[in-house]
Amino acid sequence: MPDQVANPPLILVVDDEPDFLEIFGVKLRAEGFRVETAGNGAEALKKIKALKPSLVLMDVKMPVMDGATAVLKLREDPDQEIKRIKVAFLTSLGDPRLEMPEINRKFSEEFGAQGYLKKTDDLNLLCAKIRELLQAS
Repeated sequence: MPDQVANPPLILVVDDEPDFLEIFGVKLRAEGFRVETAGNGAEALKKIKALKPSLVLMDVKMPVMDGATAVLKLREDPDQEIKRIKVAFLTSLGDPRLEMPEINRKFSEEFGAQGYLKKTDDLNLLCAKIRELLQAS
């Protein structure tokens, strides 16, 4: 993947927790990604239009504009390039019920996201899942 070394994928991480943004941003940069951040869905939409990232990691629960609303607005954008940007929801919900992964998957699909990542997972595992999302068509 020489092109990814010369032009690494840009990931926009959207979350209202500054500590998470900092820690996750450091890890993603160490893994070779370019990283931008936003603190809510409204800020994310502006950055998405300006930066056209390869992937958006969108927290679900945020002030100003939540992640689900932001993704719906993104999918309604008239610009086809913007509309097709990959999104994965970030969730910190540690619900122990066995059906939760399926519920989260369906929620992601209904909102036009490519999936979801649990913030509580190991950072190396999250990075591996991000690489999978970037490679999926």
